Amino acid sequence: MQGASKTALMVCAYRARCSRWERPLFVDRWAEQLAGEEGAQYAAGFDRHWPAMEAWMALRVAFLDRLVAITSDRLGVRQVVILGAGYDTRAARLPYAGVRWFEVDHPDTQAAKRERLGRVPGYPVDAATYASCDFEREDPVDRLRAAGLSPREATLVIWEGVVPYLSEAAVRATASRLAAGLDPRSLVSFDCVGKNMAEGVKLNERDQETRQFVGDLAEPVRFGSDHITPLLADCGYRWVRTVSFDDLALQYLGDYKRDRLFRFQRMVTCSASVPDAPWL
Repeated sequence: MQGASKTALMVCAYRARCSRWERPLFVDRWAEQLAGEEGAQYAAGFDRHWPAMEAWMALRVAFLDRLVAITSDRLGVRQVVILGAGYDTRAARLPYAGVRWFEVDHPDTQAAKRERLGRVPGYPVDAATYASCDFEREDPVDRLRAAGLSPREATLVIWEGVVPYLSEAAVRATASRLAAGLDPRSLVSFDCVGKNMAEGVKLNERDQETRQFVGDLAEPVRFGSDHITPLLADCGYRWVRTVSFDDLALQYLGDYKRDRLFRFQRMVTCSASVPDAPWL
């Protein structure tokens, strides 16, 4: 990828819309200003291909926000990394006492975000430590250590909205490096699409249009998996938990709707050790 991420801007616009729900799963008071009209237009375009995207985004953000809360409160995690941060605002939205936030992203996207943040009144720009990284060419752990992250403290890594756009080789390399380079008590959580979506095969017309729309934003879907555990085991993980977006919708929204087409999207959380946390 070259240039600032357009899909990240679109995601930010969806967070703004989710924040205006009558009963929101989270509130991001900075998202609308960050996304601007450009992000809103991308989201409106995506709606024409997949109307359920707004609900999907609400569930993804709510799931990861809850993970920040429970790992901070119950596991004593004091380092949170947003890997491929885009226009993430968790460092400002979730200021847990003693927790240090790190944002890692492609230098073009990171520069664009920081420029936009400078125009948002009241945003605590210093809430996160920033480290630039080209995931296809650079080692994110080295970049994080250079920014001050301790490899001897448990860390939560949120890898949101990134994995589908990487090559399998980049996914394996990054996952392996996180497993080996961070404290083994650390957790990594990411979203993953199915293999057919990544390969563009056996898709209905709507799924094909969705895939094409993202590709037209210069960030094509490249990686998907229907069973991620073997890959993660190869990368050094001993504990993997996967939850579907249908499961999350039932938990957070209280319903199951087949026409959302959530059944091939999943959230994955993994660790190089087995956490003493049966409630995760």
